[in-house]
Amino acid sequence: MTAPIASRRPSTPLLDRVTWPADLRNFSADQLRQLAGELRAETIHAVSVTGGHLGASLGVVELTVALHAVFETPRDRLIWDVGHQAYPHKILTGRRDRIRTLRQGGGLSGFTRRAESEFDPFGAAHSSTSISAGLGMAIARDLKGEERHVVAVIGDGAMSAGMAYEAMNNAGALRSRLIVILNDNDMSIAPPVGAMSAYLSRLLSSHKFLSLRDLAARMARRFPRALERTARRADEFARGMLTGGTLFEELGFYYLGPIDGHNLDHLLPVLRNLREAEESGPILLHVITQKGKGYAPAEASADKLHAVGRFNVDTGEQAKAPPGPPTYTRIFADALTVEAEHDPAIVAITAAMPSGTGLDRFARRFPTRCFDVGIAEQHAVTFAAGMASEGLKPFCAIYSTFLQRAYDQVVHDVAIQSLPVRFAIDRAGLVGADGATHAGSFDLAYLGCLPGMVLMAPSDEAELVHMIATAAAIDDRPSAVRYPRGEGSGVAVPARGEVLPLGRGRILREGGTVAILALGPRLGDALRAADELATRGLPATVADARFAKPLDTALIEQLARHHEVLVTIEDGSVGGFSSAVLHHLAWRGLLDRGVKVRPLVLPDRFIDHDSPARQIVTAGLDAAHIVAAVLGALGHADAAAIA
Repeated sequence: MTAPIASRRPSTPLLDRVTWPADLRNFSADQLRQLAGELRAETIHAVSVTGGHLGASLGVVELTVALHAVFETPRDRLIWDVGHQAYPHKILTGRRDRIRTLRQGGGLSGFTRRAESEFDPFGAAHSSTSISAGLGMAIARDLKGEERHVVAVIGDGAMSAGMAYEAMNNAGALRSRLIVILNDNDMSIAPPVGAMSAYLSRLLSSHKFLSLRDLAARMARRFPRALERTARRADEFARGMLTGGTLFEELGFYYLGPIDGHNLDHLLPVLRNLREAEESGPILLHVITQKGKGYAPAEASADKLHAVGRFNVDTGEQAKAPPGPPTYTRIFADALTVEAEHDPAIVAITAAMPSGTGLDRFARRFPTRCFDVGIAEQHAVTFAAGMASEGLKPFCAIYSTFLQRAYDQVVHDVAIQSLPVRFAIDRAGLVGADGATHAGSFDLAYLGCLPGMVLMAPSDEAELVHMIATAAAIDDRPSAVRYPRGEGSGVAVPARGEVLPLGRGRILREGGTVAILALGPRLGDALRAADELATRGLPATVADARFAKPLDTALIEQLARHHEVLVTIEDGSVGGFSSAVLHHLAWRGLLDRGVKVRPLVLPDRFIDHDSPARQIVTAGLDAAHIVAAVLGALGHADAAAIA
């Protein structure tokens, strides 16, 4: 039963006075506290209407208010790592009137986006990019002789990625002025915070202390080199012992904190000190926050309501869609669990997405055979390669768009060595509300070009079960199964999959003039298009390729030889399956004798967030566009009017 959605808007008298961040810079501390409460209520209500990333946004409300109150954004650059916590930021930066369009077609992005606002100086949606981008901005500022602050806000989870440490190491060496705020909402790094920690942070960030420290540093530089080095390390370790920031000090950052990220009496004076400080070099301020802060249902939830659908503000109950088929993600996890029951060598790896990839289900059955390596896709792939080299059967479950971050490892550590790592590629194709940053548009192209790779795409959930069994059986080369986000089509799912013959497709329907060769879930649209073509006197052959690599060359040649028009369709970019088909046909000379081939792929542009169904239409991959492609190839005058 669908939960009722509360429609009442919160009372926000102070927030109503804020259109831009400059409007809150004359507010008193008491007014800023009230504003934070109103901003939290507005965020909760907005997300109750649209769905989205609630917990992370609630965790940074006070921090968002403090940053915009202290720094002169957008002249000062404020970068949010990932950007999924930026809903309060959007409300304060001229987008409140559109906040209830979040993640909707034509509405606000669920992440930061340069094209959306000058207050979003760097777009994001993937983790751990903020320090690198911020350092680049800081160096650009220095080279151009400009005056502005650069502030990067990064979560403790994002700090598990190697890119963050690469950036910090470089920042420490370059010594450019950069402020990094570590938003620690998991208590994974910091000890409990309190008044003493806040006092020390205010003291250590104060102009007097920094000036004294700078004087001491200048004096130390007059010492013999060994004494200078000793004095510098004494300063770093003394503060590290007080605050726990020795790791960051060793990377070249001046460390402050931890402080309470929900206490404006702690945040405001420290941020003002950092704004006024003349200290050069990078600074890291460590703040402790709580995901879901200030909303009881989120605080009580195991995931702090990290990502939610529409919900009832009063109860936190999320609106439930009518029951439908299981998701591809769940089908994958259950199929892998069944295979693991029969084969103790099977292990599973994820990069900080156990629930997103379904591996939390696998982990409940096999806790010692499931590994979450954190936001570290590069490590995940090479970790899997090491396992494969010792005879284990690793399944590396990573979203398509996240696997892009580990491409060198896929090539160098897996493909070149022909190691049997199995890639379970979730979120292949278009993904709806998360938009272009999370769309799995390129995996067919970037994996299909690798020698020896086996690349499969199921047309429905039963096919996915068979392909998991097939991947488990492939033990001499890497393989990948790519599958979409969302529910399956409702077909019956076998208890255990059958191993498919490699590189063999299947014909589902025999026709005459027209052939449609589909890869993956677009097979449903191909069958619907065939139904429409049949009503026009054009019965079509419909085939399911199953494999993007190796190609079923016999099937492809048969379709080309015996049909006047061959349409290929896939939910991937140019350079993928259709390109491989055309390449093969060209070298077999089958394009020389009149077959009309029309490859339907994702267009050469990024497709914005919208409903999945509308995205497919926008991309030209629905049944109507297939029909139009066929009629256009046959010279029918009404082809353009069909799509």
